[in-house]
Amino acid sequence: MSASKPSRCLSIIVPVYNERATAAALLERVLAVDLKGLGQEIIIVEGNSTDGTRDVVRGYEGRVGVKVVYEERPRGKGAAVRVGLALATGDYLLIQDGDLEYDPADTPKLLAPLLAGEAEVVFGSRVMTSPQHWQFRRLRGPERLFGFLVNLGGVLFTGLFNLLYGTRLSDGATMYKVFRTADLKALTLRSDGFDYDWEISAKLAKQGRRFAELPVFYKARSLAEGKKIRFWRDGWRVLKAILRYRFCD
Repeated sequence: MSASKPSRCLSIIVPVYNERATAAALLERVLAVDLKGLGQEIIIVEGNSTDGTRDVVRGYEGRVGVKVVYEERPRGKGAAVRVGLALATGDYLLIQDGDLEYDPADTPKLLAPLLAGEAEVVFGSRVMTSPQHWQFRRLRGPERLFGFLVNLGGVLFTGLFNLLYGTRLSDGATMYKVFRTADLKALTLRSDGFDYDWEISAKLAKQGRRFAELPVFYKARSLAEGKKIRFWRDGWRVLKAILRYRFCD
């Protein structure tokens, strides 16, 4: 007798671009997570990498529960998320970076408040577990200033977001968030870059969705290790998104 199909499912969108060093290890960790009876589908959106990541991703074609999409050119993380969202069929949705800064083993913990009906959006906070509080990126050498500026930007943007949207988040800039898929599919998303995170948060906050936060593991990587965010370029985009989506769409 075959096992019954899980009644509920988690869709995991994994945008990957130039992540050859970590993509396979990350995907194996995602596949190994025990969701305790919850079904899982993984949607990999490969952005036409130049470092061989596409060859790594090809190795996951045909794996049970895995969908692979190949983009003709890199259009940004937000654009990749929209591609994955259009294919998502699960009840819940997580966007997972292709690096190893976050641990997929934290996924069941973040899902728990949604499954219990206690929240509609759950953030994995890096601040809540860091002994240095907001200074959780402690980079060395010439990248020390970069780490400080990105840390500071997270504090300022989270504070501004809380002020404008009436939330009480400790880490609005975290990647690790879990949503109800239907809530995201009902949104019209426009951001192509890293500002997509703030656009989603802003629109759900304006709808009055219930937010929750739980501490998660985080190990920052440096620019030399492949970190893609740039403080000045992406900082302005984030600021614009926080202000724009508060007052208009």
